[in-house]
Amino acid sequence: MPFPDDALTFLKPARRNSFQDNDALAGTVKTVLENVRGRGDAAVREYSQAFDKSHLDRFEVRAEEREATVSRMEKAAREDAEFAIARVRDFAERQRATMLPLEAEVLPGLHLGHRVIPIARVGAYVPGGRYPLLSAPVMTIVPAVVAGCDEIIACLPPTAHPDMVAVCHLSGAHRIFRIGGAQAIAAMAYGTESVPAVDKIFGPGNAYVNEAKRQVFGTVGIDQLAGPSEIYVVADHTGDAEMIATDLLAQAEHDVMTRVGLITTDRALAEATIAEVERQLADLPTAKVAGQAWRDYGEVVFCKDEATMLAYSDHIAAEHLQVHTADPHATAKKLRNYGSLFIGQLASVVYSDKCCGTNHTLPTLGAGRYTGGLWVGSYLKVCTHQWLEPQGVAAVAPPAVRQSAREGLEGHRRAAAFRTGHNRVAA
Repeated sequence: MPFPDDALTFLKPARRNSFQDNDALAGTVKTVLENVRGRGDAAVREYSQAFDKSHLDRFEVRAEEREATVSRMEKAAREDAEFAIARVRDFAERQRATMLPLEAEVLPGLHLGHRVIPIARVGAYVPGGRYPLLSAPVMTIVPAVVAGCDEIIACLPPTAHPDMVAVCHLSGAHRIFRIGGAQAIAAMAYGTESVPAVDKIFGPGNAYVNEAKRQVFGTVGIDQLAGPSEIYVVADHTGDAEMIATDLLAQAEHDVMTRVGLITTDRALAEATIAEVERQLADLPTAKVAGQAWRDYGEVVFCKDEATMLAYSDHIAAEHLQVHTADPHATAKKLRNYGSLFIGQLASVVYSDKCCGTNHTLPTLGAGRYTGGLWVGSYLKVCTHQWLEPQGVAAVAPPAVRQSAREGLEGHRRAAAFRTGHNRVAA
């Protein structure tokens, strides 16, 4: 790390590195992908039986089954899901409205532009996981609906809670398949007798799903490689140890590999937060998961000054970054690398996780240094076009002819000159 020895003090260092913890999966996933690509539904069925103990004759959820799962939802659960769908749809629509086609005559007779085109067929992987995360299908399916994708294919483990199927339906999935894991990614990437091949795959999953997405990239597009969840807090002396500990543990209960951390300029706050995490773990029902995540991947870092705190935060590029400082909006403007920013003590990650409207599928493992999270633009292509009038040809042909000649590309030179009426190739 590019920090002087006296700039950072790790009061609670992480003892594992999640960048390397999944390396052993690659071979297993490669075999799954090859088998599904070669044998289609038969291989999917074998892996579903082996990994999910599922013996389904038919993977796709029929229309009447979809409606039945919706009708069986508890009233409050359905209302909450529909609230989240409405909020995510509203924000996605506002984002989509900022993406406009372009037409410009940049020189007389030279017309350039772009179109904003929905991806035709997309796949949404909906994780089953340790808990029925009803927000997961909302985040991957609703933006695709707003983008205008022709067909939205959803895959979720056969063991997933029935309400997950219901929320896939309410969110707007055109087809839903009970297939999970790496075999679901393979089915959507290559196509099988039952599952159509898609153009791009979206959605987080476990380590096998993530590795499968990495290996199929190129055959299809992917949204991003999502590692275990992450939350960091940058805080000064105004931070509240109890609040910070609560928020860290809220994310830590996702998975034993969740990365959680506090970066602060106040040593007393750092020490109080460590003590508060341990206190809260004593009666947290999910402490078995959250506690292991805290022990293995949690870190608390004391920084000598604000500049160091901000620099270390940008180095980590956390998926979720909460700002708890005296002037959080001013601090936020100084930060560059993160998946999503939560400004001020009232902005908890859990609100975005569930229903406030921003997407919870975000870059992890430092990817916030070069990309943002999932949004409606992820389901759209911005494709350029051009058309020329004689005046435009007169402007661009001569430099194109000269540059082609300098490069020794005679075919290029001839094509550039052809429309000027000069140097036509003899029949």
